[in-house]
Amino acid sequence: MSKSFNEMSRILKELIKDMNNDAHNAHSFREERYNNMKITMDPQRESQPHVTISIAMSEATYSLTNLNRISGSLGADERYVQRWFNRMGVMDSLKELWKDTENKDKESIDASQLDDIEELKKKPERKHKK
Repeated sequence: MSKSFNEMSRILKELIKDMNNDAHNAHSFREERYNNMKITMDPQRESQPHVTISIAMSEATYSLTNLNRISGSLGADERYVQRWFNRMGVMDSLKELWKDTENKDKESIDASQLDDIEELKKKPERKHKK
């Protein structure tokens, strides 16, 4: 079973916290900055497998095939994301999340198309005047 976006976000936050606990700047580390971190995937916005990470006011999208940044920037936090990608199991979980998200997206598109068809069936036919 794949991990959720929230679980993946928690794993990244823990990595950032751990990396800063032993750092020389541990006294200036602001953990609350990462409280609203968000990890998303949007197959409609970008068709290639990707993950979008939002930290504070910054956002970046990364390819899951080659780990290159597609758009945006996380500034200094970029280094944490690169290490997170290299952690065991992270890429597998992200790829599973992509498959799940892509399938849900296709299902919702199919369902909305079915709803449109059902609505059309309900509308009374107009009779043409001769």
